[in-house]
Amino acid sequence: MRALALDIGQKRIGIAASDLTGTIASPVKVLPAQEVLSRGKSFVRILEDYEPELLVCGRPKTMSGEDGPQAARVIEQGKAIAKACQLPIEFVDERLSSAEAKRILHEEGYSEKTMRGRVDMVAASLFLQTWLDARNDEGRTDG
Repeated sequence: MRALALDIGQKRIGIAASDLTGTIASPVKVLPAQEVLSRGKSFVRILEDYEPELLVCGRPKTMSGEDGPQAARVIEQGKAIAKACQLPIEFVDERLSSAEAKRILHEEGYSEKTMRGRVDMVAASLFLQTWLDARNDEGRTDG
């Protein structure tokens, strides 16, 4: 099953996708938030190219595990995107995904300025990979 992950920010939305087997997450693209929210051409093209069966959306939480200040907006926007795409949606804890994405990009030699457009899609791939791993681990213990 292919999943598409969305890291919803106020200005940008990072997009990542799993492979067809639902094993590996990869960064796809960062689009302006309005492009995704309005189902613009480039977002529709991603949906057509990847044909996801599910959206996985990052849910901003505080370090104590409570919903963060952006959570209500992100949940509302995620549900609206899922409804418009006629796809089920799951929300997953995205704590520290952006910090980890920045660390990875910094290690790969990106400066703060050059990594800005990449952080959101890398963060989306990180929390999607965590979600895929947990889902696949459940499948192994249930089977």
